[in-house]
Amino acid sequence: MYKVLIIDDEEPLREAIKILGDWDGLQVEEVLEATNGVTGLDMLKKHRPDLVMVDMKMPEMNGVEFLRIVETDYPELLTIVISGYNDFEFTRQAIHSKVVDYLLKPINRQDLNQALRKAVDLLEAKRQTHSELITKNIAFNMSLPKLKEKIYLSIIERGFKKQSNQAFLPLIGADKEDNRFGALVLKIMNLQHVRDHRFNRDTELLYFAVANVINEVAMEDVTCFSFPNPKQDGEIIAIFTMQGGYPEDHAFRADYLLKKVGYTLSDLFGIVSAAGIGQVYEEVSQLADSYEEARASIFAIDLHRMNGATVFGVKGRVSTPEVLSFTSRMPILRSALESGNTNHARIAFGEFTQKIKEADSFTIGEAERMIRDIIVLFNDMALDLGVAPDKLPASGSHSSLVGVELSRDFSTTDEYEQLLHRILEYYSEQIRQSMVVNRPFNVEDIKDYIDQHYFEDIKISMFTEKYFLSREYLMKLFKQQFGFGIHEYMQKVRMDKACILLDDSSLKIQDISEMLGYKDKNYFSKAFRNYYGLSPSEYRAQPREDKK
Repeated sequence: MYKVLIIDDEEPLREAIKILGDWDGLQVEEVLEATNGVTGLDMLKKHRPDLVMVDMKMPEMNGVEFLRIVETDYPELLTIVISGYNDFEFTRQAIHSKVVDYLLKPINRQDLNQALRKAVDLLEAKRQTHSELITKNIAFNMSLPKLKEKIYLSIIERGFKKQSNQAFLPLIGADKEDNRFGALVLKIMNLQHVRDHRFNRDTELLYFAVANVINEVAMEDVTCFSFPNPKQDGEIIAIFTMQGGYPEDHAFRADYLLKKVGYTLSDLFGIVSAAGIGQVYEEVSQLADSYEEARASIFAIDLHRMNGATVFGVKGRVSTPEVLSFTSRMPILRSALESGNTNHARIAFGEFTQKIKEADSFTIGEAERMIRDIIVLFNDMALDLGVAPDKLPASGSHSSLVGVELSRDFSTTDEYEQLLHRILEYYSEQIRQSMVVNRPFNVEDIKDYIDQHYFEDIKISMFTEKYFLSREYLMKLFKQQFGFGIHEYMQKVRMDKACILLDDSSLKIQDISEMLGYKDKNYFSKAFRNYYGLSPSEYRAQPREDKK
């Protein structure tokens, strides 16, 4: 038998809870009452209740303050939060305090008893076993949802031993022979956008809301339990349990559930997702297979199909073989970034991303793999070029981009291309700053570069980006050193070289124009005339002794 303490300053609400609660069916022998958090703490010490129901809006000490004290002083106490205020701060504290459930006023009989049943189920599990292992599990998982999440994760990771965890089987419906089990996986493709615009930049709150919606959309004879995958950012796992029926019926209901979940989350929160579902199995341990099937169907979705809308994977479909490799681009990108030629790097990178957009198929699995490959390759390059390790994302992880404040959202090929370019820009900046620190600036380097690359389209921005200096300062420094502006010196080098080439009568003026980097012969001729006062042909016709 159990004791329950209700803490609320409104007497009508306390009375309503006492009337609506199925206390006998829940084996509750005593229902205690307190009017505020201070009195509630006194009653905790005196009566040691098994469960506390606490209102979030109270005088003297509100629910937030009460939960913070309970979290520290009574870590094993189960709590249910009640609130008539849809308040973000209250909700967040409830999540952090790992409450059994969160109820909004006015409370109805079904929601109340469902929340109470969750708590009693956990209390029953704690009383059924004295095993040291299970006791530790319960100590680390104070609420029923967290405990169930732990159990399901151990099944998915193939570490759950049914015989040694008999006491927990009723919590997940695995004690009933006619129950069938399956896994639904949801990959939120615009996680950061939805989090920032709908959930006050709180990822935990977003996950909490999504899990609640999934659990609520379940159909008759189908129950869902949802939670974020702690090892895969943006991935929601929903374990569904069906009662009875035939395999064909299971498949139909599972597909219907998949689409209902996807469309509901899209309508409510604007979530764009890739969703997949596994087969329905008789044995709870086969949830691991169902999860892997659901995930495989997601990674086989062609990104070209998404176009910013939720897409559902097809069961049994596997990812296509790799068709694009990024490794061959690295020497070009490294050379460009090391020399400070960011524009050249962007062009080379853009040619690669264009191939992705033009590919007949490019799956989500390939997209994820490519990001991991790019991070690994860029990290190696950046470390070689002197970038500090703490400036780089963790290798092999798409979600590690969050650590360097890069949005990793993509739900179309265009957004994926933008993500890749954001990654390039981030590494370009880190390498550029490292070069500034590790390679002191010498203005003669600019002169040497112009002497060797006069035939290229040289822009001053190349040097400002490479040396982290302003345009005005760089031009002033160059003129002080050499007596010419940078543009003037580039023109001088080209014109001096033009004279040498014109002395070779075997070369056509068109060829000379191209050798000097001019795309148009007429433009070269005009530039030459402006510089020397005569055309290239007139210069060539002069006697040798009259030439400059």
